[in-house]
Amino acid sequence: MLWIFPGQGGQKSGMLKDVPKSMLEKVKDLTGVELTDDEQAYQDSIQIQLGILILQLFNIRQLKKINQTPDVVAGHSLGIFAAAVASGVISEDDAIKIVYIRSQKMQESYPTGYGMGAIVGLTRKEVNNLVDQVNNEDQPVFTSNQNSELQTVVSGSIKGIKQVLSLAKNNNAQKTVLLKVPVPSHSPLMQSVADVLEKELADVSLNDPQCTYLANYNGHAIRKVDGVKYDMINNLVHPVYWDTMMDVAKELGVDTALEIKPGQTFTKLVKSKFPDFRTITMNNMNLDDIQFLLEKWKRG
Repeated sequence: MLWIFPGQGGQKSGMLKDVPKSMLEKVKDLTGVELTDDEQAYQDSIQIQLGILILQLFNIRQLKKINQTPDVVAGHSLGIFAAAVASGVISEDDAIKIVYIRSQKMQESYPTGYGMGAIVGLTRKEVNNLVDQVNNEDQPVFTSNQNSELQTVVSGSIKGIKQVLSLAKNNNAQKTVLLKVPVPSHSPLMQSVADVLEKELADVSLNDPQCTYLANYNGHAIRKVDGVKYDMINNLVHPVYWDTMMDVAKELGVDTALEIKPGQTFTKLVKSKFPDFRTITMNNMNLDDIQFLLEKWKRG
C-alpha cells in the first residue's frame, strides 16, 4: 500500500478540529507558533505548513492505531516530512522543528513578486521551450513540478510566469493558472533555504526508512537514510517528479493508494493515470470505514 502526503494547497479553516490539543501544544512548545486554524491563519506560509504537517502526523497516528503501515510512502513537497515520519526516518518533534525553519526561510526569501503557475495540456518539453524564451535575470522563471504527463508547473517571478502562461495559451494549452503559492518553490531560486536546512539537519538523528520512500527530486525508490535526507534538504531546489514517482510505485507492485489529509488532488491524479488502482482518501472517509475497506481488500 502507498501512503500519499499532499503539500500546500488543500488547507482550509477548521481542518485541525479533530487534532488532539496535546499535538497543537507540542507545535507551540517547539516553535512558539500557536496554530489558529482559521481563514486568516492560512494566508500565512508558516501557519499553512505547520498546520498541514500536524494534521498529517495525527493521521499517521490514527492509521497506526488500526494497525496500518505503508509499504511505500510518497510526499509532495511539504508532504515529504510527514512521509519521512511515517517511514521512521525522522521523529515527530524534529519534523516540526525543521518544517518551522523551512517555512520561515521560504517566507523571508521572497516576500513579494514571486510564485508558481500550472500549465495543462502541453508536454514538459513544450513547456521547457516556452520557459527558455522568457527566462532571464530580470524575470527568472523555471520549469518545475511534473504532476502528470500533461500537467507541468513553472516557478519564478510573477512577471516571467505570466509571460510563460500567455505563451502556453497561444500554443493551445488546455488550461493555465497562477497558483496560490507566494514563493518560487522547486526552482534554483530556493538554494538559500536548502543551505539552511542542510545545516539544521546535520544535527538531527535520522534512521533508514522502514519502507520504500519515493523521492521528489528524481522520482526514484529510496531505501537508505542518505537519499531521504538529500530530499528533505534539496526538495525546494528541484522539481517534484510526481509522475515518475507514481510510475515507480506501479513498478513496485503497488495497487492501493491512501491519501492523507488535506484534500484529494493526488487520488484524482492516480485514478486518471492508473484507473485500476484502489484508492482511499482520508478527507472523505471515517477511520472505521477505512479500516473495514482495507481489511476487506487484504482478505481479497
